[in-house]
Amino acid sequence: MTIPRMTVITLGVANLAHATRFYSKLFSTPPVTQYEGVTFIPLPGVWLSLYPLEKLVEDTGQNTPLPAPGTFRGFTLAYNARSREEIVGIFELAAEAGAHIVKTPQDTFWGGYSGYFTDPDGYYWEIAWGPMFDFSTQGDLQFKT
Repeated sequence: MTIPRMTVITLGVANLAHATRFYSKLFSTPPVTQYEGVTFIPLPGVWLSLYPLEKLVEDTGQNTPLPAPGTFRGFTLAYNARSREEIVGIFELAAEAGAHIVKTPQDTFWGGYSGYFTDPDGYYWEIAWGPMFDFSTQGDLQFKT
């Protein structure tokens, strides 16, 4: 058996209410709170789950030290935009929602346009556009053929 898709991305957050407000504004999507202490934000293809960091550490059974807040954790979340102009609008919205702009959008070595911001818990987001990408009729990212 294989895992056919990713269904939920869970972020451990320092302040659940603050993170919920940030992501609700960023995605313009109301949160769903079905269980006390966790927020779900349903998005096409995958849900974002926000869970208090100390509870996530406990749930995973880990007791190792966590990276300091704002420290790069070795992965990014990403959104591929349909145009350079869309990226500019997303960065404006992210800043209004409370994101920290890490790298303003700029031309990339691979022929695209990209920038980075962090959410209130220091998770990095890349917002990118690339000429090699296209979108299916359902909005799924794909390589141009």
